[in-house]
This record gives sequence, structure tokens and C-alpha cells, in this order.
Amino acid sequence: MNTILVTGGAGFIGGTLVRQWLAEETGRLVNLDRLTYAGNLDSLADVLENPRHVFVQGDIGDRTLVSRLLTQHRPAAIVNLAAESHVDRSIDGPRAFLDTNVVGTFELLTAALQYWRELAGAERDAFRFLHVSTDEVFGSLGSTGQFTEETPYAPNSPYAASKAAADHFVRAFHHTFGLPTLTTNCSNNFGPYQFPEKLIPLMILNALEGKRLPVYGDGQNVRDWLFVDDHCRAIRRVLAAGVPGETYNIGGNCERANLNIVAQICDLVDELHPSLPHAPCRSLIEFVRDRPGHDRRYAIDSAKVSRELGWQPTVDFEAGLRQTVDWYLTHPQWVQGVTSGSYRRERLGLATDETK
Repeated sequence: MNTILVTGGAGFIGGTLVRQWLAEETGRLVNLDRLTYAGNLDSLADVLENPRHVFVQGDIGDRTLVSRLLTQHRPAAIVNLAAESHVDRSIDGPRAFLDTNVVGTFELLTAALQYWRELAGAERDAFRFLHVSTDEVFGSLGSTGQFTEETPYAPNSPYAASKAAADHFVRAFHHTFGLPTLTTNCSNNFGPYQFPEKLIPLMILNALEGKRLPVYGDGQNVRDWLFVDDHCRAIRRVLAAGVPGETYNIGGNCERANLNIVAQICDLVDELHPSLPHAPCRSLIEFVRDRPGHDRRYAIDSAKVSRELGWQPTVDFEAGLRQTVDWYLTHPQWVQGVTSGSYRRERLGLATDETK
């Protein structure tokens, strides 16, 4: 592929994909991101000056902008990672999730369809639209079983509902119009550069600062965890070899209860930062009222992507968690920029057109 377009490439998963792709692939990468609160150019500091990386501040819902970028750069693929993704925020303000995840995806699909129809020959045959989704579209599992690609959708939060709707539009554009789409549904990601509203970075930073560690309900909600680098390798594998129209579940085969994860984080912070006056950090754990509609358990069956495309997660959870905790403890400048909001103030003058 000479060029790909990645949307949401200044976010946590998107930024990891951008850095990984530029390090291990050839060709150019056009990175389109609206730079909302979770989009952080500091996470792309190592690649912003890379001549193969073109950053554009803009909205996937701006069909005119997207169409211009497609015409100008002629990408062989679009990888859609742009999304509002925090369940708590979707409960407090669901409209933004409708606007970005549903309407934005629809506008992006419409621009992609027009672009694909204008391609010919090998370029047309090679084009792919890869949509990155979540396991939350499947709802909640009982104490046994796993989500497969055939599991019926049963979203229980506004976030999950918005992603489910987007998935359905992607499917419809393939089956109705023939657009060569791919969809991936992943489990919970973790790793460096994650915005500290999510469980793992929030608990790391709160433990470091001696703040309370709020755990919803009884702490026994279970999630399947996947190291972000492994997820991005899976995305690249699906993009390279996935069958148009198919969906692929991507998981870490690593179920953990929230309370157990918080306890592990506490122990790692105690170990890696032994001089904390408030240690042991487990003393900071505090149970709080459960989140409305909180799904009890997720678990992903990744057999299809393993069997058909040869992908397997490579990073053990314990090793990945240690690496993640160590990263947050050794990158105070990035953390300070995010927690203070300075990373947002410094970019206010950024142009809305292409900036390498």
C-alpha cells in the first residue's frame, strides 16, 4: 500500500497504529483527527516530522474535507478509528456519540463509496475500508461463553448503541453497494498513551498521587484485556488479508475482574515507586455506586482471526501491565500535559488543513 488514511490517529489506539505503521510499513499515512479532548499530538511527537506522515485536523463528518483528502492522496485503504469511546461520557451526554460514531461514520462511508466507485482496475480491487469497533456491541455475558462473530447485537449503553449502529451501516454499505469493508470488534485495550479517564491509567495516576481508587459496584465486572500493540498488529493483518464483508473479533484471551486489576496496579506502583508516603496503595481502594446499565462480563473468541489470518496476541497481560505502569511513572511530562489540559491549549492555533 502506498498510502492509507487513518481517522482518529491522534487517539490512544489510533496513535499506536500510526507509530507502529510508520515504523514497520512503507508508504505514506494520512492522519485525520478532530483533536477532541482525547486527541493528543504529544502522543505523535516522534512522527509529526516524518515525511511519510501527513496530519490533518478535521472531522470525519466533514464529507467535503474527506473527499478532498481521498482525491488528493489516493489511499489504498481507510482505517476508521475516530470515535467517542467512554461509556461514562455517553451516559452523561449521548448526543456526541450519535454525531461522531453514527453520523460521522455514515459521512465517511459515503465519501469512501464515491471515491471507490471512481477507482478502476487494480486500485479498485485493492481498496479496503476497515472499521474498528468494540465487543460492547454484543451486550453482557453470563458466567460462561464468549462473543463470536455470530453473537447477536445487544448494546446496553449509549456508547455501545452508537458503535452498533455504525457497524450496521458498514455492513449495509458492503451488502447494498459493494464497498469492500472490513469490521473488527476488539476487547478492552490498555497500554501507554491512553487518556486517563479509562480504568488502568486512571488507577495508575490516582495511586501515584494518593487519591482514592473508585471501583464500581463489587468490582467483579469482568473484561477481556488486550495490549494495544497487539490490537494494532491485528488491524494491520485484517487490512492486509481480511475478506471484504467479513467481521473479525480481536481479543486478548485474558479475562480479569476490575478489582483484581486495580489490586495488581496498586502492587506495581508500590514496587516501582517505593517511596510513596501513602503506601500501600491498596488502602486507597474505595467501592462506589455501580454505573447504570453496567455490563457484567465480556469475553472475546478470537478463533476466526487466528485460524484464517494467523494472528495471535503476543504480549502477556502481566508483562503488558508492568510495562504500562512503568511508562506512566516515567513519562511525567506527557501525564502533566494531559491532566492539566495544556496539550489542548497549546494546539488552539493549529491549522485545520494539512500539517506535517
